[in-house]
Amino acid sequence: MLGLTLGQIARLTGGRLLQGRPDVPVLSYIFDSRQAAPGALFFALKDKRDGHEFVRDAMEKGAVAACVSEEVSGLTPDFGLIKVDDTLNALQTLAARVLEHSQMKVVGITGSVGKTSTKEFTARLLREKFRVLKSPGNFNNQIGVPIAILSMTGSEKVAVLEMGMSQPGEIRNLTRIAPPDVAVITAIAPVHLEFFGSLEGIARAKREILEGARPGALAVMNGDDPILRNMAAGWTDGRTIFYGSGPDCQVRAEKLQHLGLAGISFNLIFNSEKTELRVPFLNRALVRNLLAACAVARTFGLKLEEILPALYDLPQVEHRGQLLELKGGIKLYDDSYNSNPVALKAVLESLGSVRTGRKIAVLGDMLELGPEELRFHQEAGHTVAETGWNFLVTVGQRARAMAEGACEAGLPAEAVFSFDEALSAAEWLKRFLQPGDFVLVKGSHGLALERIVELLKKEMED
Repeated sequence: MLGLTLGQIARLTGGRLLQGRPDVPVLSYIFDSRQAAPGALFFALKDKRDGHEFVRDAMEKGAVAACVSEEVSGLTPDFGLIKVDDTLNALQTLAARVLEHSQMKVVGITGSVGKTSTKEFTARLLREKFRVLKSPGNFNNQIGVPIAILSMTGSEKVAVLEMGMSQPGEIRNLTRIAPPDVAVITAIAPVHLEFFGSLEGIARAKREILEGARPGALAVMNGDDPILRNMAAGWTDGRTIFYGSGPDCQVRAEKLQHLGLAGISFNLIFNSEKTELRVPFLNRALVRNLLAACAVARTFGLKLEEILPALYDLPQVEHRGQLLELKGGIKLYDDSYNSNPVALKAVLESLGSVRTGRKIAVLGDMLELGPEELRFHQEAGHTVAETGWNFLVTVGQRARAMAEGACEAGLPAEAVFSFDEALSAAEWLKRFLQPGDFVLVKGSHGLALERIVELLKKEMED
């Protein structure tokens, strides 16, 4: 708990305490009135909804105060009100000042794919030596990052923060709030092309994490990504550590072998040390994300023997590569949180080699791909047909191009099924699935394919 009072928060944000006692302590920071609890400070943000409409709701649920930029009526006299010019700016300013005062080291993680699992793995490894604050869930934007920072207790030594973006300048602003001591870039891939136009545009936006890093910061980059290699060559303000499979990567995986449902084995090269690992991943991409986490641990001076316990106790991230066991021996690989061409190709190739019963790929639209979206979906269909999948189930209008691509590449038309939305596909799957089947579910977040997972779990979980 930070232990800040309303008076201190008003000063730190440049606001005025209009009502309420300045010595009242704040126990938590929220922007959703449904999460209000005793001691909470509610930030009335203007996003899709105007948060000022929910100040009374937050008060009635126990919040002690609200940060507002407009007048709000109908409040009790003892309810605190901090008036600022801009509530989002106040939230970000408060987080930046609290973080600066804490003197925590910051690990900032960005990239087109793998941010969340890299964050989770990194936090787990660093906990072997440090108290760690990490951003929860997908709190990786202009609101989520400051809220994550304000959740600190004050005893943490390292903050592991995911930094996402959907347009240029967003990562730059996040680094103003939390300038990284270690900046991680996982990959440059065709994600959000609708807003950036090219991979070069995406790379420029991701490079903002280096430009906003603290002087002398360390960069941790995927050495197998040629765009990141070029980026590293042009960055002279700090030192770069590469991870990947190349011989010049300081942290790398060698002799990688798929073991079917038992996971993946490989030799981990960590500085000059080596150990053989077996991890419960089915998707090879997760190995790369684990290497990134190991590289970060290396920058903090951890030795291989110090991180080994964590390497055998890695967290699973909900809807991001979880293997679920349903009745009848049905295996459900839940990767439903999001999708893009690079991540989809990786999981199709990795899981396509798994020896099991009928293999069924349930794939949804990939969003925000710009004018080339049809080609990306057709190519994904080709990959389905070429990597050993027996059936393809598509969800959404764009994903119908996957169905066309799969048939072009040789998957029989009678093995391809298309649906407009997730629940229709889920109801059909309940009737179609047989004991021993292996099912992959993956699609962009806007398709809500997690509803397929939840329905199948409810109906078929052992």
